[in-house]
Amino acid sequence: MSSDSSAESKTERKFWSAMGMFAVLGVIIWFTVGADKVDVFGRQIEMRWIPLFVIGTFAFRTYMARAADRIRRSSEDAGRL
Repeated sequence: MSSDSSAESKTERKFWSAMGMFAVLGVIIWFTVGADKVDVFGRQIEMRWIPLFVIGTFAFRTYMARAADRIRRSSEDAGRL
């Protein structure tokens, strides 16, 4: 039991560490990438939104992986009972 809870707490620490790093990267991108405009699919957007979109995609993927892991763990726990 304790190994399960320690593994879960380690996973939670890794998740929040990753989210913190994504936030730090987002702030760095916001203040370092210029506000020049580029043409994307016929629309003018600021250059800084492109890497922010990529970082946001990785953050979303990380969140979804955590949610899937929680669902898997809960179904395994229900199977044990």
